[in-house]
Amino acid sequence: MLVDVHTHLEFENFDKDRDEVVERAKEAGAVAIICNGTRPNYNRKILELAEKFDIVKVALGYYPCECDNVSEEEFQKELDFIRSHKSKLIAIGEIGLDKKNDNNFERQQECFREFVSMAQEFDIPVIVHSRLAEEKTIDILEEMEAKKVVMHCFSGNKKLIKRCIDNKWSFSIPCIIVRNQQFQEMVEMIPLNQLLTETDAPFLTHDASIKRNEPMYIQESLKKIAEIKGLDVKEITNIIYTNYSRLMV
Repeated sequence: MLVDVHTHLEFENFDKDRDEVVERAKEAGAVAIICNGTRPNYNRKILELAEKFDIVKVALGYYPCECDNVSEEEFQKELDFIRSHKSKLIAIGEIGLDKKNDNNFERQQECFREFVSMAQEFDIPVIVHSRLAEEKTIDILEEMEAKKVVMHCFSGNKKLIKRCIDNKWSFSIPCIIVRNQQFQEMVEMIPLNQLLTETDAPFLTHDASIKRNEPMYIQESLKKIAEIKGLDVKEITNIIYTNYSRLMV
C-alpha cells in the first residue's frame, strides 16, 4: 500500500527504463505514484504515462521558476489545457514559490494564486513547493483559505511547521529523511494523520551512493518514519495510505 505523492517519472532520467521502474515500484507494494507537472511538455507526458500505467496518477501544474518566465498568454493557455483535463486530475502540482534564484517573485505569486483558485474550484489538493519562501507561501494559502494542501519537501522552521499543522495541511516526507535530521525532527512534530510519503524522484535519495531516486524507495522512508513514531512499518504504511485515500481518492 505504498504511495508516492510527488515524483517525476516524466523526466528524461527515466526514458531508458521507465517500465522497469514502475514494475519495481509495484513489486515493492506501490499502489499510487503521483507525477507532478512542472512545465507544459511534462504535463502532456504525465497524461500519457497515466494512460500507460495504472498506478501513475496525474497532478498538473507549473514549477514556480518556470511560470515566472512565460507570457500571460502562454500561462493562460496552459491553465486552459489543465482545465480541459479536470477529470484526470488527482491534484494540482507542482506549484508554489521559489526564491533560490533571481526570479520574478511577484509573478510567481500571481501564478500560484491562480492555481490555488483552480484547485479550490475542482475541490482537489494542491501539492506545494516553497523553497526559501515558506512563510510567504503559507501566508497566501491562509489568505485564500486553502484546505486541501500537501506541503512537498517542506524546509521551513518549527514555527512554520506548527502553522501548517494547525491548518490541518499534510506534509509529504521525502526519502532523504533516512539521512536528514531536519526531516526526522519534522516527522516527530507532525501528527500521524497529516503524514504522506514522496520520493521527488529522481532527487533526494535515502542513500547518497544511489544517484537516482525512484518510487520503490518509499519503503525506506516508511522504515524511518515508523522508527520515529514508534510503530511497525505495516502500521505506518496503512496510516499513510489512509491519509492519501482521504485526501485524494
